[in-house]
Amino acid sequence: MSAQRTGRRGRVRLVYRSLQSAQDYLEREDFGTAFAHYLLLLNLAPELKDIIRESFQHTLFKWAEELDSLSRIQDIFDCYEQALELYPSNEEIWNSMGEHLFSMFARKAGASQVYACELSKTMYELACEVVASNQMARQVKILHMKSLDMEVPKDLPSRVSLVVTETVDAGLFGEGIVESLIHAWQHLLLPPKPTSQEGSSEEFGRVIPLHAVVFGMAVECQEIRRHHRVCFNETGGLHLNETITWYSPVSNESCIDDASEPYTTERMRQVPGGYTPLTDHFQAMTIDFNNPQELEELSTRKPCRLCLPVVKEGVLDAIVAWFVLQLDEDTNLSTGPDEETCWEQAVYPVQGGLGQTVKPGNTLIVDVSCKNSYLVFHSVAILSHELKMEIEVNIISDQMSNSLASEAELCDALANLQTSSEPKSNFLQCMLESSEIARLNNTQYNEHFKSALDNILSTLTSMDDGVCFSQTMDDQSTDMNCENSNGQSCSDLTSDILCVLDVSEGFSILPLIAAKLRAVKVFSSLEKIQQQAALCALAESNEISKDLLEFWHNYLDDDSTLLQRPQSGKLWSVIILDAIEICGLIRQGLVEKAALARCLLRPEGRLLPQCIKIYGMLIESETLQRESAVQGKEATLGFNIAPFINQFKVPVHVFLHLSTLPHIRLSEPVELLKLDLMSLVTDELCSEIRVQVHSSGRVTAIPFWYEIYLDTDVSLNTWNDTSHWKQAAFVLDNPIQVISGDELRLKIQYHKSSISMIVNHG
Repeated sequence: MSAQRTGRRGRVRLVYRSLQSAQDYLEREDFGTAFAHYLLLLNLAPELKDIIRESFQHTLFKWAEELDSLSRIQDIFDCYEQALELYPSNEEIWNSMGEHLFSMFARKAGASQVYACELSKTMYELACEVVASNQMARQVKILHMKSLDMEVPKDLPSRVSLVVTETVDAGLFGEGIVESLIHAWQHLLLPPKPTSQEGSSEEFGRVIPLHAVVFGMAVECQEIRRHHRVCFNETGGLHLNETITWYSPVSNESCIDDASEPYTTERMRQVPGGYTPLTDHFQAMTIDFNNPQELEELSTRKPCRLCLPVVKEGVLDAIVAWFVLQLDEDTNLSTGPDEETCWEQAVYPVQGGLGQTVKPGNTLIVDVSCKNSYLVFHSVAILSHELKMEIEVNIISDQMSNSLASEAELCDALANLQTSSEPKSNFLQCMLESSEIARLNNTQYNEHFKSALDNILSTLTSMDDGVCFSQTMDDQSTDMNCENSNGQSCSDLTSDILCVLDVSEGFSILPLIAAKLRAVKVFSSLEKIQQQAALCALAESNEISKDLLEFWHNYLDDDSTLLQRPQSGKLWSVIILDAIEICGLIRQGLVEKAALARCLLRPEGRLLPQCIKIYGMLIESETLQRESAVQGKEATLGFNIAPFINQFKVPVHVFLHLSTLPHIRLSEPVELLKLDLMSLVTDELCSEIRVQVHSSGRVTAIPFWYEIYLDTDVSLNTWNDTSHWKQAAFVLDNPIQVISGDELRLKIQYHKSSISMIVNHG
């Protein structure tokens, strides 16, 4: 027993001396010796691992930095392997080792100096903060300028061996990667390695990513269709397509305006209603970023004509495109619709005559090119099986050949025979924003407004035994003293008739819906000449007297007087306000505009809408969390980034599709707040409600939407399948863990059209 006791005492003394020595050497900043003593200590007394973990990690990291500065690479590996044997699950040690590996790889590749350029002043300052925080200011020099303005030796001491860029958008070329790399190869990079000098030790220039491959497919997608084609011939009692060709600014035509983009973007795996592929996915284009000549010739390259067999019957709504970036020989990055990626896909809507049903046996002919720094898909023709056979026979006859004509020959023969149909010469053309087209296609929106207007106008015209209550303007002509572009005064236009003013944002057919219901004078707030002409053409084709439609802006010197109160009397019987932004937020200044509009109404007049109720619910959504801020406290690839990026996060996310947003409902929808536009006088409201939790989880966000009451009986919900509105969500800084039966207290603050929330676990 005496010998055992003596042995234990000796071990205790050795452990104590090792701990004391480790701490002493650590204080002297002799990290290598301190690390050796800590290893001995932990091998003697592994039960002390949790107690000395932080001191050990600090010593390890400091010693690794010294070894790194001495290029003792193998010694760094040995230290980390020893540390991970003692702490096999320690994430900080694993992350630190990864950081050193990254640094060593960069040094081995020759990156003794790194230059970065950033044009945005805010992002430049942010990048400087991040670099300084990670002790990399000596190795990384940040230039506040555009890469196209960089020169050697003014900005760089010499040409560089590597350019790393991610100046790509959903359509690959839209952020100027081709232009910037042409400049880089001409002015900043060492020459590329000639293929004849493989294995040479001479230094050459290189770009990451190496190259890209563009893919595409034709799809049927109702969500895309309703934003880019007017899908109905009639809505709200009006005929729409008899004399007008509508089109969106996102065009698949080959002649693209320099100022417009040929595509929009969607995250196709989350698009409401989904989509159906009509062709197999196809390879559309390849581009080698390490071939300067190919980059320079891209914009003048002849369009590539593709013949795409249709594999499924459906309506041709769009061509969807994505790409795969080959970063190096072993690593690639795909932005495809089936990938779990933050990238959206490029969407090329099909408009005009090609918006038709296709079926197996058809061939879709598409030209692909790079035009005005954009990737362009131009739909040329849809080739039916019957027409293909006819042209095939003609070609065989002409060539006196027994072999079948190739697909390319058939397509070339068709190129000028069946192209996308041009608008008829007697049709008026009118361009609408995609949100305006979606509103035209929202039949529920137009029919509900028709119903509400019918109720209101019926009530107003039936008052006092059918006597019209619109005050005659004859006595006010002197006071108002305003004329339209034709020299007519307001009094000439508004005597003895009900007057409706529509101040909706963008193109709106609501004035014509009102005029079709009753013989009322309607005023539109449209400013664009083309859209005014379209509304006039609609009025004529729907047999609405041209004397009943006027454009209020024609009377105004500036927009600030749009809702000005006349000097005497009250003018309007109905005023239509646009209350909700497409993105899901309340329009700025809505309450002030409603208060002013009420002053302009006759005593019996009405506002549309009259009331808005805001609804919300508790949800758990990791997607919203990830998209709101850099998550967690750990370093990103070993770098301290989160505190700098997260200072720009916003609490409210907009343009959400709640129907496809990955989330778990934790409560039933509840009314959060009510805005009574017929009586509200302040733009500052608050409410406090209690919400019952019905499912356990983590409350990460509170999405919200609106019930818009046009009158007491007719309302519109901004969250349904036909809505042209999106939804918004308030994202919590710190998720709240709840169980079924819990109650949360929500304090909702409405201030100057903005909504904020405070959530407490009650």
